[in-house]
Amino acid sequence: MTDSLLIERSGATLTLRLNRPELHNAFDAGLIADLTAALRQAGNDPDVRVVVLAGEGRSFSAGADLHWMRGMAAASEADNRVDALALAALMRTLDELPKPTIARVQGAAFGGGVGLVACCDIAIGVDTARFGLTESRLGLLPAVISPYVVAAIGPRQSRRWFATAEQFDAAAALQMGLLHQVVTAGQLDAAVAGQVSLLQKAGPIAAASAKRLVSQVLASHDRDALDAANADLIARLRVSAEGQEGLGAFLEKRSPSWAADA
Repeated sequence: MTDSLLIERSGATLTLRLNRPELHNAFDAGLIADLTAALRQAGNDPDVRVVVLAGEGRSFSAGADLHWMRGMAAASEADNRVDALALAALMRTLDELPKPTIARVQGAAFGGGVGLVACCDIAIGVDTARFGLTESRLGLLPAVISPYVVAAIGPRQSRRWFATAEQFDAAAALQMGLLHQVVTAGQLDAAVAGQVSLLQKAGPIAAASAKRLVSQVLASHDRDALDAANADLIARLRVSAEGQEGLGAFLEKRSPSWAADA
């Protein structure tokens, strides 16, 4: 692990902070490897209930480091494929992480930085943030991050922004669904803390499983099979220790055990 990623722990909340502010938190192979490893470790840590992804300095992430891209431009197609698969593994790890995730977007996000935002379950950005899928200006496309960006903003919007490389502001990101909330810089930490508090009041298994449920609903083309799977899920949750505690707390008008410190 290098100093390009800062790992901060506060109770059950883990903050992963991109720490290359002089390069606008741009990716290189080292940062991709470090962030992937930290996410996998968080996913396996039962004491972590929420992961916040943040950036140090003025930018959230400018995407690929230009020096790194220059090196990859001189590499073979096979080497570029290996490199792209490493970024794909990062995005998929974040998207499928068995913990709720929050993107704390304090500044600009471009290219792969937009991908990170799209992969998080909740995205909160400042009103001055700028965004762009700028790869087409270089004769490239945001191919690796495309599944997550298309899922976030939809195919119609994606076709425009992928092709034009035009930048857009936080208001447009909110309207398209890339951001869930836009706040001033002074309100950002409170807004993130508010979402963390809500997540920590929810059942840990329920909150962590929400994204899997959404993915299964979207992937299913068999309504009978989906109905059966969802009936199995709710039945299993109702009789689980967490479900019993949650229902009991509600009926007894008390906080459930997992929310005691929230």
